[in-house]
Amino acid sequence: MREVQTRAGTGQVVVIGAGIAGLAAAHRLLERGARVTVLEASDRIGGKLLPGEIAGARVDLGAESMLARRPEAVALAREVGLADRLQPPATATASIWTRGALRPMPKGHVMGVPGTAAALSGVLSDEGLARIERDADLPRTEVGDDVAVGEYVAARLGREVVDRLVEPLLGGVYAGDAYRISMRSAVPQLYQAARSHASLTEGVREIQAKAAAAQQTGPVFMGIQGGVGTLPLAVAESVRARGGEILTGARVTELRRAAPPAGATEPPAPGDDASAPDGSPSAWRVVAGDRVLHADAVVLAVPAPAAARLLRTEAPGAAAELDAVEYASMALVTLAYRRAEADLPDGSGFLVPPVDGRTIKASTFASRKWGWIAEENPGLVVLRTSVGRYGETEILRRDDEELVDVSRHDLKAATGLDATPVATRVTRWDDGLPQYPVGHHARVARVREHVALLPGLAVCGAPYDGVGIPACIASAYAAVDQIQGDLRGVEELTAHPVQSLHGGAGE
Repeated sequence: MREVQTRAGTGQVVVIGAGIAGLAAAHRLLERGARVTVLEASDRIGGKLLPGEIAGARVDLGAESMLARRPEAVALAREVGLADRLQPPATATASIWTRGALRPMPKGHVMGVPGTAAALSGVLSDEGLARIERDADLPRTEVGDDVAVGEYVAARLGREVVDRLVEPLLGGVYAGDAYRISMRSAVPQLYQAARSHASLTEGVREIQAKAAAAQQTGPVFMGIQGGVGTLPLAVAESVRARGGEILTGARVTELRRAAPPAGATEPPAPGDDASAPDGSPSAWRVVAGDRVLHADAVVLAVPAPAAARLLRTEAPGAAAELDAVEYASMALVTLAYRRAEADLPDGSGFLVPPVDGRTIKASTFASRKWGWIAEENPGLVVLRTSVGRYGETEILRRDDEELVDVSRHDLKAATGLDATPVATRVTRWDDGLPQYPVGHHARVARVREHVALLPGLAVCGAPYDGVGIPACIASAYAAVDQIQGDLRGVEELTAHPVQSLHGGAGE
């Protein structure tokens, strides 16, 4: 191995992982005067944000929108020069394909949970609507330290609410099972309402009243001309312009303390150096291929399995907790049609409840949802479907051609679209979405308790405080604060995870 000079000394930080969390951490660190090296195991940066093209049209092949009611993602986009490319959806009108028809997506709900039965009229059966009305007369349902969203909502309002609306909305965010997903971590607004109200619908109405009183204006979601996948590229460009180094194809194989924490008496482990190549003190030793880097601090911004592997030696308790984090896989099928041959219903797309037995779980009419796609490609219609939920392994074993075929089959049944696409692309996200089961918040707290025993080390990203883009960025900023001695951000996120909403239809 060769010892690599990484400008070690006060303020040298290694960020492991170049998804949006790692890049946001690097950007914030450079703003604060640190010297930064980012190590990415794969051959590209951006993680689950991936720009691409189909039939010459620029599209997203990963996440395609970001929550704008939180400041982190939109603010970062502006900071890295994308202000003039930020665009809200051209339409926020979506549908739900259920009980054999495309039905307008109801309004007046919180992640599918209504304030009144009337809010779900047209989606639920008469029996399902009547069941919601019983909520006000039921005795209080205790939620304890946490509860599954589906379990609690079904107990209060009936399973039909969960199966027809909550499940497809949550599934679009987590590709998970509503009857397993933590209400405290995934829908913290509902968790607080459940703790403070005997009636769930009453709690939802209070959430809605507070939102109305806050008079939030502007779009709920935001996209970027050219695709949200261009955001990490712009952040990386800014990182490099500020003097940061980003290395791809640099898989980290070892993360060790190079010297004991201040006040400790034990000597360094055999083979570890207590100083950087220039002789200055160094807290951490990072091995990536034939490189040995020394740093004052490390930000670990990788998926849970990779974080567990790297923490096994220095933080075995954290590693054990992260080993237990499960992931869901999914695939996105992007299709391009000649505009004259693709007559689609109005709106941005539709969601699909699993209870209806369809293969796809959603479809986004990308050319309708994002005005810039239509403007750049007036002769094309681009749309995409998503397949795969937690535990659904059979569908993802099918080859690309079969996934295109089942997508076209379901699209025809839902919309009547029977044209032959001029181009198709299948993008697979194996183990792409961490699952947030009941007790997830407690697991995250335990991980951070173990990590906090190691000065100069912090974790961030989708496995912890929310899977959306703003959540990952907020997690990155809290990690930066932590290694600089400020724990307020971490404490706030642990107590109040960032709710990841659904962008209307699609993913």
